[in-house]
Amino acid sequence: MRVSLPLPHPVTGELFGSPVPAGCGWPDDPFLPESPVASSAADVRDLARVGSLAFLSSAISVCRACPRLVAWREGVASAKRASFADQPYWGRPIAGWGDETPRVLVVGLAPAAHGGNRTGRIFTGDRSGDWLFASLHRVGLATRATSEHAGDGQQLVGTRMVATVRCAPPDNKPTTEERDTCAPWIDAEVALVAPHVRVVVALGSYGWDAALRSFRSVGYAVPRPKPRFGHGASATIGEDITLLGCYHPSQQNTFTGRLTEAMLDDVLGRAAALAT
Repeated sequence: MRVSLPLPHPVTGELFGSPVPAGCGWPDDPFLPESPVASSAADVRDLARVGSLAFLSSAISVCRACPRLVAWREGVASAKRASFADQPYWGRPIAGWGDETPRVLVVGLAPAAHGGNRTGRIFTGDRSGDWLFASLHRVGLATRATSEHAGDGQQLVGTRMVATVRCAPPDNKPTTEERDTCAPWIDAEVALVAPHVRVVVALGSYGWDAALRSFRSVGYAVPRPKPRFGHGASATIGEDITLLGCYHPSQQNTFTGRLTEAMLDDVLGRAAALAT
């Protein structure tokens, strides 16, 4: 991995190269020194069989199992977008983030190239995240209305966010092979938090399908035939977990009015109410 010259972190001012080397002090870096690095799909399957959320998050944060995704995320971190040229880029996989015993689980697709791939936190630093965190705050599931950088003080309330694919993919489109290689990470995370979860919010059809696959893979009953995704759609996982569908807060959806603040608040507000 080639690391570019250090730049100051927007919150702490500490200097970091891009991509950020593991364990060098980036805010909320989940890396543990004893964590091995997955370099293949078989490694991911083996390392995902751990009993600790902390160890799982650490292993995710240094995964190198998908060569195309590794090259892309690190290339973006090195080249940078002009508007962020003065900032270091995380450029590594994104671990789940939030409450370790969540009653609400939010499932998305993958980190954005200049969002989570830059900040090191899921749904942080891009327009989609701006919409999502503002709504989470309005319905009482986040302590702040914005999430701009790791270390900014934002916290989720009884909520955890996970991505189906943990690296930023070109054009936001991971291949089926990449999705399947990464699947043991989300399956393991779901298994660890599922006993506490009352509501799953799936962002987009990709998140909807991933939620159903992951809960089924760890032993929960899911409806057959597969329920159709839609904004506001609902289904039951296991005996008492509610799955809610929500249009993804992408710029395409928010700019065109397909998803409005009221629509987003309605789904997340339902999740907050069901989780109490």
